[in-house]
Amino acid sequence: MSFSSLGLSKQLLKNVADQGYQKPYPIQEQAIPAILKGRDIMGLARTGSGKTASFVLPILQRLQTQPPATGRSVRTLVLVPTRELAVQVAEVFQTLGRDLPRRVKTVAVFGGVSINPQMMALGGTDVVVATPGRLLDLISQNAVGLSAVSTLVLDEADKMLDLGFADEMTDLFRMLPRKRQTLLFSATLGGDVQTLREHLLRDPLWVEVEEEERDLSQIEQVAYRVSDERKGPLLRYLIKKEGMKQVLVFVSSVRTADNLVVKLNKNGIRAAAMHSQKSQGGRTGVLNQFKTGSLQVLVATDLLSRGIDIEDLPHVVNFELPRSPKDYVHRIGRTGRADARGQAISLITPDDEHHFRVIQKKMGRWVDFVDSADFDLHGV
Repeated sequence: MSFSSLGLSKQLLKNVADQGYQKPYPIQEQAIPAILKGRDIMGLARTGSGKTASFVLPILQRLQTQPPATGRSVRTLVLVPTRELAVQVAEVFQTLGRDLPRRVKTVAVFGGVSINPQMMALGGTDVVVATPGRLLDLISQNAVGLSAVSTLVLDEADKMLDLGFADEMTDLFRMLPRKRQTLLFSATLGGDVQTLREHLLRDPLWVEVEEEERDLSQIEQVAYRVSDERKGPLLRYLIKKEGMKQVLVFVSSVRTADNLVVKLNKNGIRAAAMHSQKSQGGRTGVLNQFKTGSLQVLVATDLLSRGIDIEDLPHVVNFELPRSPKDYVHRIGRTGRADARGQAISLITPDDEHHFRVIQKKMGRWVDFVDSADFDLHGV
């Protein structure tokens, strides 16, 4: 199937082609025609499945038949869990909406930055991409109204619920018109997401994209046995010994990220952290430095890792293991993309060994172990 068979306009097809897309993803094949017809959607799909374009393209097309937005009333509302995802989704709207006969104004709003520029930007906005808390702040300031919303998108609904946005989402739903199109996307269908589906959707089309098994053959995986107190020195030793120029390090908590960055910088390794307690400007700046190679090590938590997509990333390190095997594959899959080789390193303490065996079993691949007990880590 081709994009031209989905009912999209010539300019949207040109914009899709300009982005290098050859054919639609499965979720796009199913969702785009249904959204164009006004149907509600229940989509189960993970990051990287093509879901963003599956709702952006039909929304852009439908807005072409409507007059430009005026005042503070918005027609399309996209709710997302994180600042990074808000920026990312807004950029997709802007990129795929280039040169359309009617300009579609899209604004991303999120916390962690000054509210005043966002208030000023909202006039005459067609699409608002928002985190729930900041949107409620803007509504309380009369900067935006939801009475004219005709399309509601809940992107990564499970993450919003996991982050404790249930009450904020309920408050927002009460402000929306009952007659609207609702598109709900989630990676999982837990009880809370199921409740959302039952209360928000009308006769939805069910779209489920089965996750393809990730090809890990391009990734060299190695695990180092190490004691807790030697993990930091071992990481610095490996970075220096192997001459690593660009390393993405995963940790499980904000505190660990900040402590690790301090130690790396003290030992001559330029590093920065990316996590939820950093300002939006700080996170964007750090990510840009890492992408361009001016920052050697980026230390990130799993939540923020969704906004990190770097071509030819050579090294990923699991300083701490993730909770699930799927998260492990998601982490190491940041390297070894396309035809590039990559290396994934895991630092395994005695307490980690059982959990790492479970990860390997689920992954269907056993990882070579290296005992680091005899490594001279003094002075690193």
